Amino acid sequence: MADINLDKLDVVNNAASNRFEIKIGDHLAVLDYRQRESSIDLKHTEVPAAFEGHGLGAKLAHAALEFAKAQGLTVRASCPYVAAYIKRHPEYEVLTHRDTSGTPEF
Repeated sequence: MADINLDKLDVVNNAASNRFEIKIGDHLAVLDYRQRESSIDLKHTEVPAAFEGHGLGAKLAHAALEFAKAQGLTVRASCPYVAAYIKRHPEYEVLTHRDTSGTPEF
């Protein structure tokens, strides 16, 4: 499999399907979400097996978090991949839902 140039791949917010998408040929990488008035739950990331390990999940997570930031949404990361991404990129912790003690909930 050839290397993927992430800079040439666009993330699309398919609001009708409640997911962010990256199309690679006939394949689709997705991050499903549920949005409410002031929050977004990033539920599940799925990358086709042939493209795992090439940064597509990270690109989807980054786009979703930047969308939440631009829209002023609180983030709940039900998806374990997105929760781990936020832990590796603490600049996004400020967006996360907090429990009653103020601790980020992923």
